Amino acid sequence: MRMTRLLHLLPLGCALVAAPVQAELYKCVGRDGHLTYTSIAARGCKVLKLESSRPAAGAPSRPAAQSSAGTTPADFPRVDPATQRARDSDRRRILESELAAELKQLEQAQAAEQAALRAPQGQAGQSLAERRALHERNVAAIRREIANLR
Repeated sequence: MRMTRLLHLLPLGCALVAAPVQAELYKCVGRDGHLTYTSIAARGCKVLKLESSRPAAGAPSRPAAQSSAGTTPADFPRVDPATQRARDSDRRRILESELAAELKQLEQAQAAEQAALRAPQGQAGQSLAERRALHERNVAAIRREIANLR
């Protein structure tokens, strides 16, 4: 009995949670110049005009050309294919040189870590391991960037 009552109230609860919320947002500047954003009006605060991400009920929607995130405006500057290929080539060359430098630093970090582990007092082992892990992450990120090139 109790469970069925909860199941009947569930759609109502979902509808209330999903209802759009509108509130005014205030920008306040303190005496020390510190900015605060709040939903509570106070002396010296200015109301911010925010554009809603969803159109209000009954409001006219934007034209289809502007609402699509994937379309490029007609007046957007275009780059000819030869120029773009040259830019991509430069980017690839830069990324490959960064990758080579990171691989060299990774090797140095691994060697320093191994030397510290062999030393009688390897207290700096944690910072060396962190340094090695940083270079490993950098190498992986640069390789991802290279893979994303056209």
